[in-house]
Amino acid sequence: MNKLWNLLEQKINDYSIKKKLILFYILCVLLPLFVTDSVILGVLYGGEMKEQKNEMKNVASAVETELIYAFEEAAEMLNVIYINRSVNEFLEKKYESGLDYYEASREIEERNFYEVGVGTGSTSLVMCADNETIVNGDHFYRLSTIKEEEWCRKLRESDNDIMIQFYYIGDKNPSAFIKRKISVMRRLDYYKDLKCEKMARIDLDYSTMSRKIIDMKYGFPVYICSGERIVFSNTGLSSMKNDFECLTGNEKIGYRKKIEIYDEPIQILIMQPESDIFMLLRQHLSLIFLMLAVNILLPGIMAIVFNRSIVSRLTILNQAFDEVEAESLKAIENVQGKDEIGNLMQNYNRMVYRSRELIKTVYKDKMERQKMDIARQKAELLALHSQINPHFLFNVLEGIRMHSIIKGETETAEMIERLAILERQNVNWKQDVVSIREELMLVDAYLKLQKYRFGDRLSYKIDMQNEVFDYMLPKLTLATFVENACVHGIEKKSVPCWIYIRGYVKEEWLCLEIEDTGVGIEEDEIDILRDKMRNSDIESIRQNEHVGMANACLRLKIMTVDTVKFELESELGVGTFVLIKIPLENLYTHIGKE
Repeated sequence: MNKLWNLLEQKINDYSIKKKLILFYILCVLLPLFVTDSVILGVLYGGEMKEQKNEMKNVASAVETELIYAFEEAAEMLNVIYINRSVNEFLEKKYESGLDYYEASREIEERNFYEVGVGTGSTSLVMCADNETIVNGDHFYRLSTIKEEEWCRKLRESDNDIMIQFYYIGDKNPSAFIKRKISVMRRLDYYKDLKCEKMARIDLDYSTMSRKIIDMKYGFPVYICSGERIVFSNTGLSSMKNDFECLTGNEKIGYRKKIEIYDEPIQILIMQPESDIFMLLRQHLSLIFLMLAVNILLPGIMAIVFNRSIVSRLTILNQAFDEVEAESLKAIENVQGKDEIGNLMQNYNRMVYRSRELIKTVYKDKMERQKMDIARQKAELLALHSQINPHFLFNVLEGIRMHSIIKGETETAEMIERLAILERQNVNWKQDVVSIREELMLVDAYLKLQKYRFGDRLSYKIDMQNEVFDYMLPKLTLATFVENACVHGIEKKSVPCWIYIRGYVKEEWLCLEIEDTGVGIEEDEIDILRDKMRNSDIESIRQNEHVGMANACLRLKIMTVDTVKFELESELGVGTFVLIKIPLENLYTHIGKE
């Protein structure tokens, strides 16, 4: 027992004072309060639920009675027709002409025996027979014209003499205001000597029945379902012009009653109200407040006093120590008390003042190192710049020289004008980054110069999304890849070739594509080029002569904090494809820069 007590005491000693106070408050105040109140509320809630369950059963019985009455009334009307021989013989008789049928129908209508309750706005009647001499209209129809209707087909396929059906007419009658239908139907085969197939259907008025369900004020949400379809509800579901809603499976059903009306299974679902527990709490609000005041208020006041005296000062001290991780030491401005906690605050302040002096010395050293790193990076960029200029201009000047040798000097002026554009962009290194729009102007000028050299052997197309133009890139990035496509792809191929430059944004990436249909690259060289593009650095560029693409890749890596991605695909005789992908978060636009 002592060992267990010592283990418990050691565990509690590891807790902060605030946790100890909270633990005491929970175990000695809140837990007993929760247990006693839960028992009381449980007893009250159990009684409430039992009473509510009985109310739900009564509601379900009332709904069942209402439904049975509505369908029985319609069934009785059908029974009148079922046993009436005059109607059955009228439907059976073969008429020589439409006039004969009309006179017979007028005579049968004058008797008015089947019109009781029909045409009053609550029901409508349809009778049909397998008699081709009947003229469709009013209450009578040929079976051949309606046998494909859902109700007719269902009755003919069933073994039952009388059935009910809920269905939706949809687009079959676009002008109908109510497209939900409830029908009671039965066969007219009472007289065995009459062999013609006959049947009758009564349509109950859906809006009238729905309004009755709503007007009954049951006190609970009620769903009347056929299968998964909700055919009636007192919650006022969607328009009667729409199809029946279906149960979602998420309904909170408080009571379920299953019945059958003429072999049609129907469920009466009484929904559980959402706010039962809250209603119960409101009913006993005064008792709850009294319990809270006695069990929580007084201990709570004492806990606040202890918290202000001990925990609040410890919290201030703890927050001050947390600032050490953020390298932002702050002294405690208002040291309260002369006890152990007050002394600890004073010692902390002395430590802060001493640390600030040390940080100032370290910070100065750090700033000096940063300045040296920036200077080194600028020197590396200048080294890259000095290698790009001659490499790029050499091929352009060589193209002009070859063109002058082959064709004379009649177009030299225009070529020099294009060259001037390139020269101005190339030699101006005051700004290492340019917008893609400016870069494309340089690329376009370069490609037009190359067309003088290659003639019909070179065609090109620039396709850029509008949102791409204002993003900034290191100068001559695209120009370097385009120049590489001309020199190494197009120059060595004698048939006409194309160069495509594309740009677009996809899933938070800026994508730039340079594709040519030139000679392609040997398979054993592709991996070498990929490695140079992805792992380019200052030392590798200094040690190689041909550094155009590697140079452009390195400047992109520096600008994007090494987040740029490169893809290279090539096939001999087909061409080469280069994809540059840069995260948008590591780019800025010309507009944003301004």
